[in-house]
Amino acid sequence: MHDISIEMLAPEQIRAAYPLLRQAVPGLTLGAWLRMAPRVANPKRRGETGIVIARRQGRPFPCGLFCYRMSRDLEHGAVLVADCFVGLDIVGPEDVLQALIAELDALARRLRCKAVHSVVRNGWPELARGLSAAGHRPESATFCKLVHELPVAW
Repeated sequence: MHDISIEMLAPEQIRAAYPLLRQAVPGLTLGAWLRMAPRVANPKRRGETGIVIARRQGRPFPCGLFCYRMSRDLEHGAVLVADCFVGLDIVGPEDVLQALIAELDALARRLRCKAVHSVVRNGWPELARGLSAAGHRPESATFCKLVHELPVAW
């Protein structure tokens, strides 16, 4: 994990991160990503929302990421909600996910959150195992029902 750097997504990295996001959200169009990412990754809103990326040192492209936003919860108060976790790396995807999970916990502490809610999308059992190993526990389930077949609008 020592050769993995964690940083906030910079505006010039938005296009480079798109293939990673497609792993978490296969139907995501480039247009929707280019509309959403600048708002979510806006440096002026880092206390509310952002995109964290992982890169192998010496490599220009991200190999992992997660999106986050602050929320309020009746039980916990301030919570950090993380979604769209992706860790893709030939050398060691588990290392990438471990680095992202460690940053998730550190980010929650910096933002003074009482809890972290992580969305584990279908097809990412490695993420669920990594979160469990880091002390995260299932608390609830999220259900989804599509009510309109419309493209994502940001």
